[in-house]
Amino acid sequence: MPGRLLRGLWRRWSRYKYRFVPWIALNLSHNPRTLRYVPEESKDKVTPDEDVLGTLLKVFQALFLNDLNKQSDILTMLPEPVKSKYQDLLTLQHQRVNLVDNRHQQQNIFKPEEILYKTLGFSVARATSSLISAGRGVFVTKGLVPKGAVVSIYPGTIYQKYEPIFFQSIGNPFIFRCLDGVLIDGNDKGISKAVYRSCSGRDRIGPLKMSDSTWLTSEICNPLAVGQYVNNCSNAHFDVLFLLH
Repeated sequence: MPGRLLRGLWRRWSRYKYRFVPWIALNLSHNPRTLRYVPEESKDKVTPDEDVLGTLLKVFQALFLNDLNKQSDILTMLPEPVKSKYQDLLTLQHQRVNLVDNRHQQQNIFKPEEILYKTLGFSVARATSSLISAGRGVFVTKGLVPKGAVVSIYPGTIYQKYEPIFFQSIGNPFIFRCLDGVLIDGNDKGISKAVYRSCSGRDRIGPLKMSDSTWLTSEICNPLAVGQYVNNCSNAHFDVLFLLH
């Protein structure tokens, strides 16, 4: 019995240690799983930034259109470079206001996963795996995903290399370490959840929320915000693009 318990603890530690910041720091110089050399930044990209940004903009515009009556106030608060991407939505907003005033048409609200399917041809969701002890992961629930497509983003609190994250990293399998040493804490529970909610509340502009915290709940407004649940148990690399707000 003690041997079985020790073996179970060792297997759990073997999976978790790559997320434990002190262990990562001590093993950076000789552990191939935590350190990968890339001679040139441009050679490390699987998908060009333009394609990623184009896909995200398409999805976000569709989400805005789907719930424009509630989101229109946020559009007016966005910086001009961002607002310029949504000029067509502002025009459509005025048209819909007139339609509502005349009571000729009402807006149909779709679920976020339906918007994702209508926009990209597929939808994804986090769910429990059918495999024993496999935990939760991300599944394609509808449609087909073409090769090289953007399937998710990694939400969470971003920590620079010099910022402390010791206590958040304890028992936390959702810390993603980027090649440049930046850490993303995508845990939706415990201390990590409290830290993100605090930062989200700090970044408010009056009553308007300037960041999405629904990924911390079961009702996700951004259907792509499930990247932290994508199982990645290999040395293969994939693209991460930062979207700071």
